[in-house]
Amino acid sequence: MILGYFEDGPNLVSMAMNGWGAAEPAWWLNLQADPDSFVELAGGTRREVLGRPAVGGERERLWQRWRELDRNLDSYAARRPHATAVVVLEPRADRPSGDPARAESVRGGSS
Repeated sequence: MILGYFEDGPNLVSMAMNGWGAAEPAWWLNLQADPDSFVELAGGTRREVLGRPAVGGERERLWQRWRELDRNLDSYAARRPHATAVVVLEPRADRPSGDPARAESVRGGSS
């Protein structure tokens, strides 16, 4: 699947949403169950990552970055009955890139 994201230092940041509908996307539910995954970026670059929700001040800071990218963010988010998770994909240092141990991927595309 293709996700919008931005880079925050070494991390990739996305939002868990299904077109602003109420349901959580399956990729986010899967990542919550097993945060060890990988992303494949445009150009085929693969990164081993650990996924987690941003919380507290980090979430506020990253949400503000999304606001800078989309001035309608808050009005869209208000359509959902619960808060939209801001997802941080941190690089994994303990597994070399390209390890076939993972069967799933999240394909990333810059937005």
